Amino acid sequence: MALERTLAIIKPDAVGRNVVGQIISRAEEEGLSVAAIKFLKLSRDQASKFYHVHRKKKFFASLVSYMCEGPIVVMVLEGESAILCWRSAMGATDPAQAEMGTIRQSFGQNVERNSVHGSDSLKAASFEISCFFESRELTERMGLTSS
Repeated sequence: MALERTLAIIKPDAVGRNVVGQIISRAEEEGLSVAAIKFLKLSRDQASKFYHVHRKKKFFASLVSYMCEGPIVVMVLEGESAILCWRSAMGATDPAQAEMGTIRQSFGQNVERNSVHGSDSLKAASFEISCFFESRELTERMGLTSS
């Protein structure tokens, strides 16, 4: 197994319902450590750049609006196979399809307001982490070099 870093976002719906601590606890219960964390509000430009891979999809405008409607928590999680581990803990994108006990099944409201985001690959994690964190902001808890 490889030590990895992944970006995790606690989205506006979850922040607004005050379940941030519960979600972070789930990550830690999975053996992941928080290497960096920020509480912020995205501008339309930031959200558009972050979700640029979806720019041609019909849900893009709605997604950008949603991600700007309230504060979010962005975190760098690290640990053994962190990307797969976090994606497994999150569950399916649609909370109605997510396995019992996953974060999205527990806290998600619908396919868009699904409470959390996680990188889907090493390449995506590197890009996504760089959107929110400079390498000097990342702790070296596990001896990893910055993504």
